[in-house]
Parts: sequence; C-alpha cells; structure tokens
Amino acid sequence: MDWNPRISHLECIGCGARYPATTLMNLCPVDNRPVEIRMDLERLVAERPGLAWYDPARRDQWRFGGLLPLDVTEAADQPYIVSLGEGATPLLDYRNHALAQLGGFELYVKDEGKARADHGANPTQSFKDRGMSMVASMARRHGLNRLAVPTQGNAGDSLCAYAEAAGLQAVVAMPEDTPLPILGRVAALAHGSENFHLVRVQGTIREAGEALKHDWIPNGWFSVATFQEPGWRIEGKKTLGLELAEPAEPGGQWCLPDVIVYPTGGGTGVLGMWKAFAELEILGLIGPRRPRMVCVQAAPTAPLATAFESGDNDTRAAAAGQTLAFGLNVPGGIGHARVLEIIRASDGVALAIPEAEIQAVFRSEWRERHGWTGPEGAACLAALPRLLDAGVIRPRDRVVAFNTGSLEKYLPDLRHLL
Repeated sequence: MDWNPRISHLECIGCGARYPATTLMNLCPVDNRPVEIRMDLERLVAERPGLAWYDPARRDQWRFGGLLPLDVTEAADQPYIVSLGEGATPLLDYRNHALAQLGGFELYVKDEGKARADHGANPTQSFKDRGMSMVASMARRHGLNRLAVPTQGNAGDSLCAYAEAAGLQAVVAMPEDTPLPILGRVAALAHGSENFHLVRVQGTIREAGEALKHDWIPNGWFSVATFQEPGWRIEGKKTLGLELAEPAEPGGQWCLPDVIVYPTGGGTGVLGMWKAFAELEILGLIGPRRPRMVCVQAAPTAPLATAFESGDNDTRAAAAGQTLAFGLNVPGGIGHARVLEIIRASDGVALAIPEAEIQAVFRSEWRERHGWTGPEGAACLAALPRLLDAGVIRPRDRVVAFNTGSLEKYLPDLRHLL
C-alpha cells in the first residue's frame, strides 16, 4: 500500500533510535520510551509551497492536512481518515476575569468541551477526540481492527466513538469510580456486543493498563495507551498547538501565546503542542520563542509537580489520591521525562493545586459564567494566582488556559458544587 511520502520516519524521544515510517510498534525496544512521527518538512515545502498544505475553511483538525501523517486532501489517504468533526474549538475571551484585570494580562480559555456555533466540536466533549481520531485513522491505515486502551475515562469514551465509526473493535479498561456518564456510555456500547468490551478495575489507569497487558495484549489486541502507539495520539494533540498559533483572520500572522496553562495527566498534549511549534518554526511561520508551559496537576496525585520541585529528570511511581479532577488522577507516565524537559526548556513550571481550590474555582465559574468548565479546566484557572505571584505570568502577557472537557461528563460527581 502507498504511504504518505511526507512521513520521514519514527524516532524515539529518549535514545533517538529511528524506525521506518511504516513500522507498527509500541515503545522503542532500545530504551522502552515512546516514539514520535517525524515529518519530511523539506518535502512538504517543495510539494506544497507557502500554505498550500493548510485549509482554514475546514472546521475540524484535518485542515492542517499536509502537516499530519494522513492528509485529507490526498486521495490515497481519504479512505482511512475517521473524522467526527473534532478540533477547531473556540478560544473563549476571559479578559474580563478579575485576576486578568488585576494582573494586567490577557486571558483566554481554549474550550475542548461544549460545542459552539461556527466552530468544530469534539464529539465526546473531550480533547481526547483529537488523538483518537488519529488513532482510528492510522489503525485503519495499518490494517488493524482490534484496539485496547486503559483510561481514566475520557480516552475510553473517545476510542469507542471512533472505533464504532471506523468499524473497529475496542477493549477499554477503566477504574470502577469513573464518572457515571462516561462509564455508562462505554458500558452501554459494550453490553451484548462482540466488538466492544469493558474491563472495570479497582485503582487508576495504572491498574487498568496492567489488566490489559495481562489478559488482552498477548491475545492480539494492539495497545493505544498513552504514548504506547507509534506517535499517533501526539499527532492528534499536535493540532492543539497548531490552532493556538494559526492566525485569527486569513492572511494574518502566525504567533504563539506567552503562557500556556495545561492540565496534565500523561502529557501527550504537551508533547504534541511542543512538536507543533517546532514544525511551524522549521516552516518559517514562527520564530524560536516558545510559550512558558505550565503543567497543572491536582495535589492528591501530582507526580510531575513533585519531580519538578525536586529537580528530578523523571517522575516516580506515586500512590493515587482522590480528586474530582478525575482526568488528572494519573500516578505516573512513561512520557513524563520529556514533559519535564519541555517545562524547563520553556521557563515554565509544574504546579499541584489543592482540591479545595479546584472546587472553589469550579463553583465560582459556574455561578458567575454558567459555563460548562470541567474540573481539569477549573484546576488551570485555580493555578493563575500562584502563577501571577511567581512571575510566570507577567503584565501584558497573552495567557491561554485549557478546559479539556465538559462539566456534563462529570455532573453526578460535581452536582453538589453547583
């Protein structure tokens, strides 16, 4: 089969080992680290000069066609692409936020949750749809039909949506205490189905991963766990960075915010955005300046923040706590070493936000704006006072905080705060 010639190769983010672009693999066998897709940007420039690779009229993530491993404009790629309208999400204007007014900076919220008119919409109301759209598409490209994912919830919900659209089979392992709207949707799909399977575990995504490794992966199911597919989810999350950089109006200048505040569990989005910025610089669309990357975690489970404060180069396996920011209840990750490198290279920071502060901001956001900010988004907003006090956010900065999912997905657990 013909593969996108603009994919150069796969490359380990640790040791730098290279593999052919068509290799179907999980972690690098040399050092057990994730791999990324490397695009041949010289070829892209030669074949698609200027911005011929980019179609801003599309209202989904595939408008960055030529910069993605599957190009929606290429006839050879089109049969494999599985899209449900993901990406192209709005940037909400929060400049009237009290802290932004006090600190003299511009604040915006990239909303990956609730759909809004004149924008794309993530079908399961979560940023996970970007990565899972790419996963389902690349799985079809490789001829795979059985995918497995451990999840804190949203990734499993998303994989099921895209697997169903693509005609693939999926097994999802998730904690017993996953928020009921998410757990219920996956359970309903799996009930009586030969194509979808739900495995419920005591613990977190860590125990979910172990269950799949023991019972499913050895029997021919391909793992698409965080960082364990060959760079596919990174490519989907890369579109977050591309959207932050693209001009608001046709013909405008590509530019980056000064600070990005991002709720970080595994960290795929951090690697994806950083990769997007590097590729845009190579294409000559932006310069070398990068946003200060702020990775926000919930204090009950904060391996990144702990490692950052200790000066460590990687996280250590941590005991999981209890947090309403369920997507942040990730006790460790194989990509965390690279996340820490990115934080430090950008003069950023990793923060652990106490549960009481997350809940207070969540409550105030609902009462003052009646928005559908999820708990992970509330954690990012709760981080702002600390960032201002520490000088990470400065006067006249342009700051983008992320809301990665809709309140609707957590409603039974959060109703008492509304």
